[in-house]
Amino acid sequence: MNIDILTLFPRMVEVPLNESIIGKAVEADKLNIDVTDFRKFSTNKHGNVDDYPYGGGAGMLLTPQPIFDAMEHVSQKNNGKMGRVILVDPAGKRFNQKMAEEFSKEEQLTFICGHYEGYDERIKTLVTDEVSLGDFVITGGELAALTIIDATVRLIPEILGNKESAPGDSYSSGLLEYPQYTRPANFRGMEVPSILLSGDHGKVDLWRRQQSLKKTSERRPDLIHKAKLSVADLDYLADLKEKK
Repeated sequence: MNIDILTLFPRMVEVPLNESIIGKAVEADKLNIDVTDFRKFSTNKHGNVDDYPYGGGAGMLLTPQPIFDAMEHVSQKNNGKMGRVILVDPAGKRFNQKMAEEFSKEEQLTFICGHYEGYDERIKTLVTDEVSLGDFVITGGELAALTIIDATVRLIPEILGNKESAPGDSYSSGLLEYPQYTRPANFRGMEVPSILLSGDHGKVDLWRRQQSLKKTSERRPDLIHKAKLSVADLDYLADLKEKK
């Protein structure tokens, strides 16, 4: 996969992208990431990339010229291939695991990270996806872009060491992940559930499924209504409800 990031603050994204899973993927040539400072494409003699909004109002807006020219540069570099162009914007569609799975199948992703009060609306003609992390506002799009990239890249085949890690994550199955334990079996009087030490994989799988159902029903009941549930799942949830 190839990822391009357009930003006014390259250092905000360059350091995290060289660490952890993403950094290892880059080192292994399974992922290429280029960061473009679109301020360098400003034709303004002062290098300005923002201006006051027409009609008045507080704050400054990113002007279209630097971003359009930066996108043309990226397009030429990639032989015209832009892939999905993602504008990180509080007004965008809420990012979730399904979207990460869709992005992970792309060969090229391009992120535009905004700043200030927002964008000139004409910038959105370059965009295929407007994406938001949630109902809150942060200073710029860099942190949101990094989050989306991290969630996406870890789903690319062979990026994670264990092929079963990503499918078992919370939300990938539609449910929250079951509780997990490691050594020691007894830590300060807190013991690992005996079923996990039994060696009976069938019982372990059933326990994990039921724990996922229980955790999801308690913490995110909205997900239960969207999940694909078997008759056994529904019976277990009914028993839980009756016991409560």
